Amino acid sequence: MTQTSEKSLAGASSREIADAIVKVLDDKNAGDIKLLRVDDKTVVTDYFVICTANSTTQVKSLAGEVEFRLGEMGIEPAHVEGYDGSTWVALDFLHVIVHIFHRDQREFYKLEKVWADAEDIPVKTTEK
Repeated sequence: MTQTSEKSLAGASSREIADAIVKVLDDKNAGDIKLLRVDDKTVVTDYFVICTANSTTQVKSLAGEVEFRLGEMGIEPAHVEGYDGSTWVALDFLHVIVHIFHRDQREFYKLEKVWADAEDIPVKTTEK
């Protein structure tokens, strides 16, 4: 199993935190990972990380892994929403908000279209 570096992210930039989240999600086989820079579009956050899970179990697993791995690096979410329904979990790390969607919910909400004018930052993912 590939592991994220255990280095501390305390004091890290929002981009470094977003990149760490992308790596965790990729390591856990999240689908269609997108990184959107929205800091010039909203005051809510700097980045959205959006990904797809194939089941409600995978939604919970991905959210739990992001929360655990970032916690090991000194970063805790300010708020977590959606564990109960498990079709869309949002983890709010203040400067980075992670959206983990069940594939049906992602298609329904189409966040990429809502934020179509945001910068879509290419992410490196491993071949699955």
